[in-house]
Amino acid sequence: MTQNPPNAEKTEVRTDGAPAPAWVFSQGVRKGPILQVSGQGPQDPATAEYVHPGDVRAQTRRTLENVRAVLEAGGASVEDVLMFRVYLTKREDFGPMNEVYGEFIEAYVKDGVKPCRTTVFVELPNEAMLVEIDAQAVVG
Repeated sequence: MTQNPPNAEKTEVRTDGAPAPAWVFSQGVRKGPILQVSGQGPQDPATAEYVHPGDVRAQTRRTLENVRAVLEAGGASVEDVLMFRVYLTKREDFGPMNEVYGEFIEAYVKDGVKPCRTTVFVELPNEAMLVEIDAQAVVG
């Protein structure tokens, strides 16, 4: 088993394929083979505008594509993800979100090992947001 040295370089991951962070954090950080993607929301990457008001399905799709863009910018794929965390504002949005999430996983995870996932119900930082998703991956 190969281990990364404790002093493996930590790098910030940036991409135009996901919205720029609104506050004081990185889109993603990679240290050795570990890549953490910050929480992404339903924003257009080019304008940072929140999209699809009131439509959790469309917001989930946009949010997952933003997560995927950061993963790819950090050298990972959806298959490298160990854990997704999904934050929803309403319990009744779980079913529609889960359907879109399942379609996304089916499209991008071909090795048959689905990532772990936790879903939490919270109040999100922008009223337009129905969903936020972050991810942790091990590259390679």
